[in-house]
Amino acid sequence: MKLVVYNEIIHLMHMYKTRDSLPLIAEKFPSVSLNALGSIFSQDYQKKMRKTHYIHYSPEAVNKYYDSFMQGLQNGKRNILISLSEELDLSPALLGRIILERYLSNTKYNGEPPPKTVVTQLMKEPSLIDQPILAVEIHQCILGDDHYGPLCDSIKHSIGHEYEFKLNNTLDRMGIAYIGEDQMRVKGYDKTPDVKLEVPIAVDGHVVNWIESKASFGDEQSHKTYLKDQFWSYWNRFGPGMVIYWFGFIDELDINQDKGIILRDHFPEQIVKMDPSVK
Repeated sequence: MKLVVYNEIIHLMHMYKTRDSLPLIAEKFPSVSLNALGSIFSQDYQKKMRKTHYIHYSPEAVNKYYDSFMQGLQNGKRNILISLSEELDLSPALLGRIILERYLSNTKYNGEPPPKTVVTQLMKEPSLIDQPILAVEIHQCILGDDHYGPLCDSIKHSIGHEYEFKLNNTLDRMGIAYIGEDQMRVKGYDKTPDVKLEVPIAVDGHVVNWIESKASFGDEQSHKTYLKDQFWSYWNRFGPGMVIYWFGFIDELDINQDKGIILRDHFPEQIVKMDPSVK
């Protein structure tokens, strides 16, 4: 996908604001899959939450949100946090965490911030929260938020495994020998790609020793982070490789081919298998 198309899609998403608009956007860009649009939407949503995080975590904002929640409880309201998150244009899961942290601070930790591990555990298992209505409200926030928080993490983890399985099946079908992350970790490697080929292959004239599977869209920010934290480490250890962004990527990001990292949105149909007997 060209950068200009990506920017047009982002512009429309900011106009419509909801995930329900994706079919409408898909009509304007028939060559872009719904999976790609969903991934782009989620990435942009998470960027927005990160950019505004400090605003919502300011003492003034936290006090205001918590007071609104407590007032709603006193008035016998339900679905308080979901309604408040829509009003604030804030992730329900993030708002739920803010309220939970303040509740624990007030009731368990004498006004001090609760340990992050405790908050994270309760966000994963709201039934452990000792205030029944708050437990239900937090549970609703988690189930109502597929872009941020525990549910989003679970969805991404599940889809990631699905596409790693797809990659492995393709390699098996094509008779390409490889070892996976678990086997590499047994050998003592800490940072490992999804697949290390036993014998390199060539893709469009580029040698590939390893393959990384990304069940997401490759935008500028995520790709830059992956290069720094993962891909260049793989290149240093295993040589040139290939990254598959299954939901597409911005074409202008594929600038490291000559350096040894190529980008694709599917497993290439035309590859050259190297002869392992040739030294």
